[in-house]
Amino acid sequence: MTQVILITGGARSGKSNYALNRALETGARRPVFVATAKPLDREMAARIEAHRQSRPPVFRTVEAALELPEKLAELGSEPDVVIVDCLTLWLSNLVMAGLSDSTIAQRGQELAQALRQAGFASLVVSNEVGWGIVPDNALGRRFRDLLGTLNQELAALADEVVLMVAGLPLRLK
Repeated sequence: MTQVILITGGARSGKSNYALNRALETGARRPVFVATAKPLDREMAARIEAHRQSRPPVFRTVEAALELPEKLAELGSEPDVVIVDCLTLWLSNLVMAGLSDSTIAQRGQELAQALRQAGFASLVVSNEVGWGIVPDNALGRRFRDLLGTLNQELAALADEVVLMVAGLPLRLK
């Protein structure tokens, strides 16, 4: 049976490490890490490389900066567990590609469908960005709202939802 676990929390709250540990605890022999980050500058390239180095070599990496639902569908039943890290960067890529809110909402629905139809367990990492001050610009407010909506949609379909705070998992669902 396909299982979807949404792991959310603030920046540097331990989401990715938690996802890696949960994936390894399953005893997966064919784990896949689906990375959504794009190396747009040197700092981001260094972060991506550090993230890559921190993963156990058993993980195969698939890049999916924009085409996340399609990449998940292409995996078929090859992996036994997949980590998607992270929805925040995927959404940022969609926004920066100039997609409309309605197109982004459709892409979110396609992602939800791909996760429901997957032949593997999924650990999906996302950020909570709506707990701070209201962004002072329209792009920031738009991004916050789009991510909040996407997180709600995925939390509704997820079998389990975990909120990470200071490295500690709090099971919400």
